[in-house]
Amino acid sequence: MVRIMKLLTRDERPPGEEPVSDPVPEPEVSRAKRVRVLLAAACTPLLFSYTAVAMVLAVVAFAADRSRFSAVGAVLAAGPGWLAAWQVELEIGGHPLGVLPLLPTLVVAGLAARTAARAVRRIGGRTPADAVPVVAVTAGAHALFGVFIALLAGGSPIGVNPLTAFCVPGLIAGLAAVAGVAKRCGLPATVRDRFDPVAVHGLRAGALGLAAMVACGAVVFTVATAFSWSTVDSLFEPGLGASLGLFVLSVAYLPNAVVAALSFTTGPGFSVGSLTVGMFGYQEGQLPGVPVLAGIPSHHAVWWPALLLLPALTGALVGWKIRAIDEDPMPRMRAVAVAGALVAFGCVILGTLSGGRLGDGPFDPVSVPVGVASVIAFCWIVIPGGFVAFFAGAHEPPAPPTEPEATVEVEVEEEVFEAEEEAVEAEEDEAVPADDDLDDEAEAELARELGEDSGETPPETEPEQDIAVTESTDGSGDESAPGGDR
Repeated sequence: MVRIMKLLTRDERPPGEEPVSDPVPEPEVSRAKRVRVLLAAACTPLLFSYTAVAMVLAVVAFAADRSRFSAVGAVLAAGPGWLAAWQVELEIGGHPLGVLPLLPTLVVAGLAARTAARAVRRIGGRTPADAVPVVAVTAGAHALFGVFIALLAGGSPIGVNPLTAFCVPGLIAGLAAVAGVAKRCGLPATVRDRFDPVAVHGLRAGALGLAAMVACGAVVFTVATAFSWSTVDSLFEPGLGASLGLFVLSVAYLPNAVVAALSFTTGPGFSVGSLTVGMFGYQEGQLPGVPVLAGIPSHHAVWWPALLLLPALTGALVGWKIRAIDEDPMPRMRAVAVAGALVAFGCVILGTLSGGRLGDGPFDPVSVPVGVASVIAFCWIVIPGGFVAFFAGAHEPPAPPTEPEATVEVEVEEEVFEAEEEAVEAEEDEAVPADDDLDDEAEAELARELGEDSGETPPETEPEQDIAVTESTDGSGDESAPGGDR
């Protein structure tokens, strides 16, 4: 039975001629479903981020000693906390709070990016045009929600600028949504098609260099904190509530501390109030009792400049990444310059977000010199990176000196003419006979031709004339003899 079924279902066409089925078209998304997906993309990250902030504040308030827990108070306090997570500067009792934690910002931005990517996938987006509605509703929803919270906070001890609450969350959420939908909608391919390939290679290497710079700052921060673990332990209070609050605060500000360590590793350093910590300079000052700052040294050390080897190795890594993109060294130098510009711009963004005002007390402000840090970061990428990219990559051999075309053509014609003459002479040598008789006949024939041309009688005809004259003389004598007898 099985054999019969195989015979009945066997395809008799030769291989390579099988029918090709038409691609199944994707079902068109209805307008109602598209609207639902866009609303979900706009509201989901708002609800989740607000709920997460409220839960963290509720847990800290519940665990704190000598505090009265209120669920309503935690929900209302989550509004300013949500704005702080989106890097909106606050005013608490008239004192500015601009140095805001970066870890919550990374979390809420990642949530917005993931929601946007899921929304584009549900509506079947394939092109950058399909991503525009998702990005627009995500950015618009966060901007409007920020203004709403700022208006609700009016008249309370916490003040917010409505314009800042509108622009900053909308901008960050929009950028996060673009990052989420980029791969799905083909944005990288569009960028590659519109940009110079050398610039694209430079951007990739610059992203690698920026990540390596951040990793260097993280290593320095981790090592410094590990060597200061006794100080970290002493800053935690015995109570669970206070220790939990300090722990949450320190974890939230970890990326800020890494950026400060990055600035210190590259050379410019950072400052907290009157305290200034730099590679080649140190000014003492007071520090807040936060465990995340326990690794800050209390005095300058001579061996600190040895840490400059880390950014130098980062620049060499960028140059090694670029070394093989082209055989000509000049495009590689251009790519290194693009990578350095990207790293410098990234340092400006990170330094701006990680610092800010901290009240009006002794710890104000917390800052990273973004201008100097960006220039130095650019140099750390371009100088060692350019050296490695130039000498480690391939080099084209020098081209031989070129001669004018006219001279080359004349030489070629002369060579062809000489070759033709040699061929003609060789044919003549083969055609000439070696017999001496032929030479004599040729000379005699040449002499006859010369005689005819000059009008002279050839020497061969002279004996014939003599014979004719003699015969005529003899005849005349014989005829006169009989006359004489008469």
